[in-house]
Amino acid sequence: MWITNGGVANWFFVLARTSSDKSVPTGQSFTAFVVDGDTPGISRGRKEQNMGQRASDTRAITFEDVRVPASNVIGAPGKGFQIAMGAFDKTRPLVAAGAVGLARRAMEEAAKYSMERKTMGVPIMQHQAVAFMLADMAMGIEAARLLVYQSSSQIDAGQRNTYHASMAKAFASDVANKSAADAVQIFGGNGYNKEYPVEKLMRDAKIFHIYEGTSQIQRLIISRFVADQFK
Repeated sequence: MWITNGGVANWFFVLARTSSDKSVPTGQSFTAFVVDGDTPGISRGRKEQNMGQRASDTRAITFEDVRVPASNVIGAPGKGFQIAMGAFDKTRPLVAAGAVGLARRAMEEAAKYSMERKTMGVPIMQHQAVAFMLADMAMGIEAARLLVYQSSSQIDAGQRNTYHASMAKAFASDVANKSAADAVQIFGGNGYNKEYPVEKLMRDAKIFHIYEGTSQIQRLIISRFVADQFK
């Protein structure tokens, strides 16, 4: 299990199964805890060497015979899964915002390069194949940003934002990955070289498809909302 900031965290949010009764639904079998990082029995693994976002301190955290007082329970016993899902509604728009930022950086780098790099006597921006990739980036970025704004404004208004939070996270992740990949394509061979910035953006982008719930999970959540609308 990879834990972001695992090497520097002072405390951990932990979901632990607290009911062994098989008749209790899985979603009601977990309890949420705050666990102090210095609690005996907690060990932190080495910093993982990830494909991208390498500044992130990501580690495996192991719990062995860790004792946690009842006073560290968050909410009520058996409500841990609901608490975690509610937290995702707030963190997914934040992750989506990061994806929008990465996509914007990819577009800026690609646009600047396309103005400088020339083929056939003109900047490659003037070739329709390149220009259309940049146009697609711009459209995707603006649409993803609006989904971030929508899901975030619902939080501010005290409204449930699960539907739009999953949309923002899934869509912005796709936009970030496509924008980064297209930026590498626009840079050509230089895009595949570490002396230029876009190969790093391509590596950094991939994790947006994975953490805070995979893109497939987001689509599952969205599809259930759609199904409920047309029952």
